[in-house]
Amino acid sequence: MSRAAVIKTGKVSLEDIFLEFNQFIDSHKSVVLATMNKDFEPESSYAPVLRHEGKFYIFISELSNHTENLMTKPSASLLFIEAENEAKNLFARKRATLKASAQIINRSTDQWQQVLALLEDKFGKIVSMLKPLEDFHLFELTPESAGYVRGFAQAYKLKGSDLSAVTHLNEGGHGKSRKAS
Repeated sequence: MSRAAVIKTGKVSLEDIFLEFNQFIDSHKSVVLATMNKDFEPESSYAPVLRHEGKFYIFISELSNHTENLMTKPSASLLFIEAENEAKNLFARKRATLKASAQIINRSTDQWQQVLALLEDKFGKIVSMLKPLEDFHLFELTPESAGYVRGFAQAYKLKGSDLSAVTHLNEGGHGKSRKAS
């Protein structure tokens, strides 16, 4: 049975979920970021994103609250979400949420040069225009765990160094609260 047939019949293997999760993320050019400011208040925004060798890279300005937030509290939540106009149901939009640790990549390193070249390949000349601006910083975001929702009762947890350990979150299901009344 082909992978497409497996998905249509509802018999999806955890390996197929892992592949679909990665394809879904790779279909995005930007990510919604959640970070924490110095007063422990959550802030959200977005940034163009590059995934390379299992890590995510964002090139953001000090004018963005996220830059200071990531410099002082180096963790973030990344959200990749299906466009509203493509969703079958707004209550069950396909989405991937990743917890990640952040580190700034120093401009004087080969890694900075390599990643900026990849960003330019992906996003074009705007990157070469932003590259000399010293208020822009390159962050490497290393995923620690992820959640993937592909519809009602189709939620998965992904763990491991490459997020390949996939678990279907079907305990309790819809209709019953996991929280005690």
